[in-house]
Amino acid sequence: MEDILDLYEQPLPEGEVVVCADERPYQLLSDVRPGEPVACGRVARQDYTYERKGVCNLFVVLAPGRGWREVVVTEHRTKGDWGRLLRWMVEEAFADARRIHLVCDNLSTHTLGALYLVLPPAQARWCAQRFCVHPTPKHGSWLNMVEVEISALARQCLDRRVGELEALRQEVDAWVRSRNAEEATVHWRFTSRDARERLGRSYPKTIT
Repeated sequence: MEDILDLYEQPLPEGEVVVCADERPYQLLSDVRPGEPVACGRVARQDYTYERKGVCNLFVVLAPGRGWREVVVTEHRTKGDWGRLLRWMVEEAFADARRIHLVCDNLSTHTLGALYLVLPPAQARWCAQRFCVHPTPKHGSWLNMVEVEISALARQCLDRRVGELEALRQEVDAWVRSRNAEEATVHWRFTSRDARERLGRSYPKTIT
């Protein structure tokens, strides 16, 4: 826990960046009957019936120090999908960084070994060496700043029915562009000192 809190609090050397990543499933839903748009004196109306169109996955990546994020919509959430996300971080999103401090949870697919599923061994090793992984502790996913961003995404963009994968990508891309234009970020205030004062039960007992 304190490893992540110190990472958020301390300034990084030039050429290093903190990146928080996680994923969220999304149920595609389409209307069975068309709704009614807003009219004078009447709110928009939506029929309660819908049709399930399957489940997809959203990888959410946040660089809080840059006020930048990206959401990658995929059909599945496999180790290969994670490997392609890591490759994209190294080769495109953070190509200017010599070291990527990656905050993520301990999900079985969240390993640097996933790079070897999508790249030749030498290239996979080169990409893996760019990362310094900071896993959140068990039951400690709240320590990942991207959880705040996922919450904003759910409230501001995903609170409606979207029935097609491409339509979802368009909705998400518009939201990302707006947030990035604002350089919206997470102002993290919880420190290691706060953790010691407020979360004493989470620490092991000192051996005397």
